[in-house]
Amino acid sequence: MSVARHDGAQAGNQGAAGRSGPIRVVVAKPGLDGHDRGAKVIARALRDAGMEVIYTGLHQTPEQIVDTAIQEDADAIGLSILSGAHNTLFAKVIALLEERDAADIKVFGGGIIPEADIPPLKAQGVAEIFTPGATTASIVEWVNANVRSLAV
Repeated sequence: MSVARHDGAQAGNQGAAGRSGPIRVVVAKPGLDGHDRGAKVIARALRDAGMEVIYTGLHQTPEQIVDTAIQEDADAIGLSILSGAHNTLFAKVIALLEERDAADIKVFGGGIIPEADIPPLKAQGVAEIFTPGATTASIVEWVNANVRSLAV
């Protein structure tokens, strides 16, 4: 089965990990942060690049996010965090994925995250952090290169 992409081409049947279909990404807004414009822009950019995107909406708990990712057979979770709770929220999502034998789901994210916090987050297992100024094109490029490739 092939999936039509936004540019009219067909996404192939297998990704780099041997999974079929387009890359599946859960985009989530954990915690009490109420600003979701950036998350919606990223979700749309990923979708327009041919990925399947599941946007969870605002005020999601780490448990809800991980449950959604597992239920939706996601390849990655993208977290948008502007509240300052990034250290706690990323750590909880990573721990839950490990507990549920789903550590193969890559976690990336962005928001207002101090440069000094990025190395410890990556050491915990966060695959990539995008800070203000990152372009949607650079995020799409990173997901395509690092999550799994769309075979065209």
